[in-house]
This record gives sequence, structure tokens and C-alpha cells, in this order.
Amino acid sequence: MKGRWNKYLLGGLVGVLVGCSSKPTDRGQQYKDGRLDQAMERVNQPNAKGVLVNAQDYLNQLLEIKYAAPALFERHNTTYQAVQNWLSAGADTGQLNQYGLSADQMKGVDNYGNVQFTGYYTPVLQARYTQQGAFRYPLYRMPPKGKKPLPNRASIYSGALDDRYIIAYTNSLIDNFMMEVQGSGYVDYGNGQPLVFFGYGGKNGHAYRSIGKVLIDRGAVAQADMSLQAIHQWAASHSAAELRELLEQNPSFVFFRPEAFASVKGASAVPLIAKASVASDRSLIPAGTTLLAEVPLLDNKGQFTGKYEMRLMVALDVGGAIKGQHFDLYQGIGPAAGHSAGYYNHYGRVWVLSGTSGAQLSVPTRTAVVSLLNR
Repeated sequence: MKGRWNKYLLGGLVGVLVGCSSKPTDRGQQYKDGRLDQAMERVNQPNAKGVLVNAQDYLNQLLEIKYAAPALFERHNTTYQAVQNWLSAGADTGQLNQYGLSADQMKGVDNYGNVQFTGYYTPVLQARYTQQGAFRYPLYRMPPKGKKPLPNRASIYSGALDDRYIIAYTNSLIDNFMMEVQGSGYVDYGNGQPLVFFGYGGKNGHAYRSIGKVLIDRGAVAQADMSLQAIHQWAASHSAAELRELLEQNPSFVFFRPEAFASVKGASAVPLIAKASVASDRSLIPAGTTLLAEVPLLDNKGQFTGKYEMRLMVALDVGGAIKGQHFDLYQGIGPAAGHSAGYYNHYGRVWVLSGTSGAQLSVPTRTAVVSLLNR
């Protein structure tokens, strides 16, 4: 989502593979394709095995693009048409070129095709309109920009902003912070009404400092164990004052904009389908690009299982720390999605698909999607 900076949370703790002399495999790394020296290299057919698991989600994501961003859809509709034809014929990766599709394999962070995958999600916070009981931690909308810089996090926690900018009170300071990390979220005011989407509303302009790195530097969490879950566990075992002191080490602060009846959208202004959309570095992977990926599967404790899922995904979002051979995979809404997103810092293989020929894509309908999948 626009302005999202979630991967900065762990601030430089990514285990980028250097040289690959030892060729580690603990985070899903593979070495099936030899060395790849170009950012993307054309291949006759992807060296990928397995059955595509998310054809319907991918097609639903195309529908969202069609209705929310028609210009973006038209820009890529030759590729989208070719992919749909390929799906209807059984989605055999050895037959991509028969359906007007070319595949370019990404070189990965190590030149052996290992592309980094992290994850993000949309949290759901409990809140109230007024301060009451445990609901005492404010969320703010963006104050107007004046001549003076906006206060830093520590000053905001101390009440430096006027109360008229408060849009909700939650019962968890760490949950507020994590919603800042994700860039948006849903708020349940506890009144039986639909959840309110809190979109990204801006930042205070202060430099970012990683609290994950602070915990590692202090010896509170081992670098190998760092994750969103590890930070939550640390917070649960320390006092409110200790948590606040930690969070204040990061002077950057995110503001929100309430939007009733809104869906989760990425930087392309398109509603996101879980595990069928990613954030990418747009200088390398433009918005609307279709990706075929082997995504490593993790167990409930965040350990790589030794297995992969083959997925089709569309690049529809951006992130401040998503650069180069790195994708942030949107996991969905709520605690289960957050659990998965918090563990992802693993590697898979990715091929960029491009349509080289074929008819223009007719206007799809949801009935047509179901029909296509049932052929």
C-alpha cells in the first residue's frame, strides 16, 4: 500500500546470499538453473514443476484490475489474454510459447535465481471513538503541514498533537505500531457497524529507525530469530513503559485516513487479492506485470517445509524497502494472514510472463471466470 514501509521493521536484517559458496537451502533456496547474470533472462520454458494452485484468484485479480484501473488493464491485456488461454488449456509450463507467452527468469539476489519473498497483510484493530478503559492509545489523521516540522514519535506519544486529530483509540500500542508498519488496516469500533478501513494518510517526515535492529543490538532477540512474531513476543513479556521506550527509538510516525466501505488497495488503486498480488520495485517490475512463481511453503512456526507452490501473481503495490529482486507477497486480512506474513523472509524462483501475440482480451465477467475454470 502506498507509503508502506513494513520491511524496514527488520531494517537490514535480510539474509542476502553473497557469493553462494556454501549454497544454503534453509530458506527455500534452489540452484537448478545455474548462474544467471542478467536481471532477467529469457528461457524457452520455466524449469518449474507442480500444479498451479491459484488460477481462480489470479483471474479474480484481473477482474479487479479491469474495473478499477482500465488503462492499466489495457496496457497488459495481450499478456492477460494469453495467460487466460494458457490456463484454459491446462497451465502446462512447457507450453507457454504455444499460447503467445514468453518467460524471463529473474536472477534473484544471488544470481542463482533465488528471488526474495517477504509478506505483508491488513491488520484488524479493536477501537473506540472515545478514550475509555483499555482503549487509550490514539490513532491520528495527518495534521496540516505548516512551517514547523511535525513532532517525532516520542513527542506524539507524550501528547504533542492536538486531540482533534485523533480518529480512534485502540487497546494496544504495539498493534498501532504494526498497523503503521503495514501502512493500513481495518478498525472495528465495537458498535456492530461494518469495519472502517484506515488507509495510509502520510508520515511525520522524521527518519526511520528499525526497532528490530534495536532489539538485536541490545541482545534481546537473536538475529536469526527476528520476525514480527518475535517482536510481539518481546512486547508481551515487557512492561508498557519498556515497550513505549523501544518504539520511541523510531522517530518516524504514520498517520491514517478513515474510509468507510473501502477495500484493501495497493499503490495501483486496485483491490488486492490475497496471494495473487505483490509489491515490487517498479523500476524493474512495472505495475500490472504478471509473474509465475515458485513460492516456498512454511509451516506454522515459519520454518521452510521443503515444498513450493506455483502461483500466478500481479505486481500491484510498492514498498519503501522492496527493491530489486524482492517481492512482498500480500497475505490477506486479519490475524492468520499476519501470522504468515510475519515469518516470510524466504526465497523462490520467479518468471516474468509477457504476451507476444494474441487477440485483445474481451471484457471479462465473473460468470466467464467461473466458466473458464470449469472447462
